[in-house]
Amino acid sequence: MKKRINPGFWEAVARVILKNRNFILGIIAVITIFLGWQCKNLAMTYTEANLLPKKHIVNQQYADFLNKFGEEGNLVVIGVKDKTFFTPNAYSAWNELMNSLKKSADVELVVSLNDLKKLHKDTVAAKFEMVPLIDQKRTADPAYLAEIRDELFNRLPFYEGLLFNKQSGSIRSAIYLKKSIVNTAERKTFIIDSLLPKIERFETATKIDLRVSGMPYIRTINAENMKGEIGLFIGAALLTVSLIFFFFFRSFRATFISICILLFGVIWSFGTLGLFHYKITILTAIVPPLIIVIGITNCIFLINKYQQEIKIHNNQAKALQRVISKIGVSTLMTNMTTAIGFATFMITGNDLLFEFGLVTSINVISVYLLTLMVVPIMYSFMSVPKEKHLYHLSKNYISSLLDWVERVVRTKRTVIYSIYGLLLVFSVIGVSQMKVSGSLIGEMPKSASFFKDILFFEKEFNGVMPLEIMIHQKRGKAVNPKTLEKVEELQQTIAGIPELSKPVSVVNFAKYLNQTYYNGNPDYYQLPNRNEQAFVLTYAKSMMKGKGKGDNLMKSYVDSTAHYIRITTFMKDIGTDKMALIEKKLQKKVAEVFPKDNFEVTLTGKALVFQKGTAYLVENLIESLIFAIITIALLMAYLFRSVKMVFASVITNVLPLCITSGLMGYFGIPLKPSTILVFSIAFGISVDNAIQFMAKYRHDLMQNNGRIKKSVFSAIRETGISTFYTSVVLIFGFAIFTLSSFSGTIALGGLISVTLLFAMFANLLVLPALVLTFEKKRAKKEVD
Repeated sequence: MKKRINPGFWEAVARVILKNRNFILGIIAVITIFLGWQCKNLAMTYTEANLLPKKHIVNQQYADFLNKFGEEGNLVVIGVKDKTFFTPNAYSAWNELMNSLKKSADVELVVSLNDLKKLHKDTVAAKFEMVPLIDQKRTADPAYLAEIRDELFNRLPFYEGLLFNKQSGSIRSAIYLKKSIVNTAERKTFIIDSLLPKIERFETATKIDLRVSGMPYIRTINAENMKGEIGLFIGAALLTVSLIFFFFFRSFRATFISICILLFGVIWSFGTLGLFHYKITILTAIVPPLIIVIGITNCIFLINKYQQEIKIHNNQAKALQRVISKIGVSTLMTNMTTAIGFATFMITGNDLLFEFGLVTSINVISVYLLTLMVVPIMYSFMSVPKEKHLYHLSKNYISSLLDWVERVVRTKRTVIYSIYGLLLVFSVIGVSQMKVSGSLIGEMPKSASFFKDILFFEKEFNGVMPLEIMIHQKRGKAVNPKTLEKVEELQQTIAGIPELSKPVSVVNFAKYLNQTYYNGNPDYYQLPNRNEQAFVLTYAKSMMKGKGKGDNLMKSYVDSTAHYIRITTFMKDIGTDKMALIEKKLQKKVAEVFPKDNFEVTLTGKALVFQKGTAYLVENLIESLIFAIITIALLMAYLFRSVKMVFASVITNVLPLCITSGLMGYFGIPLKPSTILVFSIAFGISVDNAIQFMAKYRHDLMQNNGRIKKSVFSAIRETGISTFYTSVVLIFGFAIFTLSSFSGTIALGGLISVTLLFAMFANLLVLPALVLTFEKKRAKKEVD
């Protein structure tokens, strides 16, 4: 196998590094200061993650909806379920809370019980008018508040499901934020500094527990939780890898050098985010701890090689030169494969993954270059390691492990392949049980108070995630009796789906008009029939011209041209698989009720956009995994120039991915954006050990005049220690992500750790066995 990189090149690199030690350290310091300064540009994201490309048809439909009806994600809801609510003290505190929110410059509209209006029929002027439901002068009277409660729950079905739950007695109010602040830092300021203190004052004064939800609130609190975990991950990663590193090497200076490199890597990763002006998201937040976990493996390979060389000949200059010239090329390839694993996320068409893939891949290569220069330079300033620093190279448990590996590979290859085959069968059965699913809020911390509030609104009002239906009547005005009947038929289908809340549209308002025409009799809360339409319309004409802030309820559900009608419902936190079934059911009903020649009906809203985004992302990430495997295989082919060796390496490291997929199927862990990331990352990292083994095997094959067995077992001896060390560090390093409160991050860390555990044994046992099998004919001629 011909070397593709001239060894003289790496020897020249070694001379340059060791002869320009101070200059290189100075350059590193300048880069660190520069990137540290770029950290001033860091900020948390305030926009909602969109899993689809901007030009995707689903995004275009959603943008069209927003253009006609405005931002839908500006609603914050406050709920209460307490028997003492309709008492003078509680009502007074509620009134004060709502009025204080109305005065906020960040609030566009508040719809609440204290200023709720009802339709009233003016028979003299033959018109409908909006009048207050509550006379504020009488709210100190408990009996009056009891009357209001009775009227609300029994005579105003228009507000049922919107502002109250008749069965449970729960009440809620709607706060619409100004659309201009929804995706800005002002949203956070309002939620944290204004809304929450007001709610706390209410709870303190009344001893009544309030529930708060809505996408602006959820996103704000979720971002605050995410920001708090960044420091936790960095601290836990540094502590974990440094303790394991010291346990293996028993050297304070080796540990100190490694920690310094990792700290520089953290600064560089934050600086890269700042340099590109990328916001901190759920993914980019884990880049620094990822660099810590991945970067420590470079330190292990280089320091382990340095100590092995010292143990052989005790010549520091020679050892440092060989660390760079012998390990430089193999670690370059291992870091390139890891970087490729992350870089494949850039081809998904998703901005969030593009930024994550770009920043991580850049910093993987950066921390490699940092380690390649800093480790030899720092050791060049120090004395030769003492015997106690080299003791770990001959520890009994390491020697025993390598003896066992060699014995099994030499005599039990049939057993290895049998277990391999059984695991593949096990995996295939598990994979067949996997599902593709995800939810808009399913990745959020289940223990957080805001998540419990989400469950409250799901139980009381069937969810907080908006699902919108936009109906375009191509010819004529949309608000006409026939179209309203069609809308009513579709709304009946929506009402029959348990996962959806009561739908709201202009139909509800038309029913309310009819009820009001009959003097508020709730039995007439229905669409006016043909005989009633003329009379109701006569009264309703004045309502169409309303210019008040909340008087014309129709404005929210009919666009300015009167050609578009909007139906709004809310969805529970269900998986995207169930959401797809609901969409299919609604689309079927739409096709039945609305002929395509006269109607164009669009299903949209944040819930549906997320469902489409999840399906799109899973499909594209599977493609990116295949792309990563092919790219890494081509890179290895360039390095080793042997199809057999590349095939052995790829097969070895695909097995752990299959096992992890099988376990996901057995344990009911679905494929979703967070779990599908596991495979590209894990493959890019796990194949590193295969490259180290194959590079050493190729080198020894040349040194041993083509003797297969001797080269395989000498490669096991030298790379086995590093494979074990790096695997253990990576397994525990990724396990720190299970400390997260975000289920997606927990799944990411746990599944990668499991994959790397299987990959360690695969690279120690399966890979050498495959090499011996593929070279069986040549190996038979050799004498052990």
